[in-house]
Amino acid sequence: MASMTINSVNFGTAKGVKFEYLGLKVHQNVTCVKPHSVKFAPRTLTVNAVEAHGDGPVKKMGKSDEGCEAAVVAGNVPEAPPVPPKPSAPAGTPLVIPLRLSKRPRRNRRSPVLRAAFQETSISPANLVYPLFIHEGEEDTPIGAMPGCYRLGWRHGLVEEVAKARDVGVNSIVLFPKVPDALKTSTGDEAYNDNGLVPRTIRLLKDKYPDLVIYTDVALDPYSSDGHDGIVREDGVIMNDETVHQLCKQAVSQARAGADVVSPSDMMDGRIGAIRAALDAEGFQHVSIMSYTAKYASSFYGPFREALDSNPRFGDKKTYQMNPANYREALIETHEDEAEGADILLVKPGLPYLDIIRLLRDNSSLPIAAYQVSGEYSMIKAGGVLKMIDEERVMMESLMCLRRAGADIILTYFALQAARCMCGEKR
Repeated sequence: MASMTINSVNFGTAKGVKFEYLGLKVHQNVTCVKPHSVKFAPRTLTVNAVEAHGDGPVKKMGKSDEGCEAAVVAGNVPEAPPVPPKPSAPAGTPLVIPLRLSKRPRRNRRSPVLRAAFQETSISPANLVYPLFIHEGEEDTPIGAMPGCYRLGWRHGLVEEVAKARDVGVNSIVLFPKVPDALKTSTGDEAYNDNGLVPRTIRLLKDKYPDLVIYTDVALDPYSSDGHDGIVREDGVIMNDETVHQLCKQAVSQARAGADVVSPSDMMDGRIGAIRAALDAEGFQHVSIMSYTAKYASSFYGPFREALDSNPRFGDKKTYQMNPANYREALIETHEDEAEGADILLVKPGLPYLDIIRLLRDNSSLPIAAYQVSGEYSMIKAGGVLKMIDEERVMMESLMCLRRAGADIILTYFALQAARCMCGEKR
């Protein structure tokens, strides 16, 4: 590529002129006995076009640092490329007087380096929690509505998936069990079986990876023959306090197996305080509680319920999950959960509820979690398959948006894929 270099530059000097070299700038101090007695000889400038190759190293002149400084002081300025010409505008561009703007925000966006320097929000694999589905079988069963996700065999497939995640910096997971139908009951007693699928899995993972952070789901729906998060009375009412009693036993069982964070997702009133008291009474003061503080009765959960085969047998979950139309109600839940002893507050779903994430962030000093749910995941996957969007770019943008809204951690089925992207791996 051709470039311009200065071959020779000579500046005349006059008696009584002294140059001092300070830092990277030459400061000229002029001293004279008679005013205006100092004259400068006309400078000569010769510029030639030469071939410059940016690939090779710059050839040194063979001078010492002192020699280079002396040459500059004497007026022998080293060769350097000239100021590049101003790029020309396309034909037809109007000639206008530049706008008199005191601020031009685009100045801070004009190069990748500047954009990176001024980026306000960052994301890393440490911000991600990987939701994993497990079952009693040996094989990994694909989930039709969630491309790339599987019900993992708890002995082998799960361990392998956790290893892959850890390799790219994701060291936090949350477990969701597919419970055999034969073990489901109306009161969900299997939820606190110390030898059940979840406690066994926790013990296996902690034996293999002691520093792995394991979150668990505290709710009855995977264990209930009715598919609801609580005990259902014969008239269809979800019983609150009786359900909380069961949830406390479930949380203690998970903590006993080695869970680091128990996560009540049921939305029963008062369950955070009750679970905290139950854990403390059993000596599990170190176990954290991540409360599903603002869990909405959303239509984005469909693929998840297919994964666990946990659709409600009748009705819906609107008597305990929040109305998607409500904003201020999230503050009530936030204040109650914080007062009852929650360590982390979670918003679910994620992207459709960015305003709620920001609301919790602005009103609580606790860590905020966001759950990018199955419906969000599946829509991005489907858009990518149909070539309607760039799946990887949309994935990363969606996660960044959740972080920007105020989420400290993000539960996402993209955790492994996104972490690989952050680490520069090819898909």
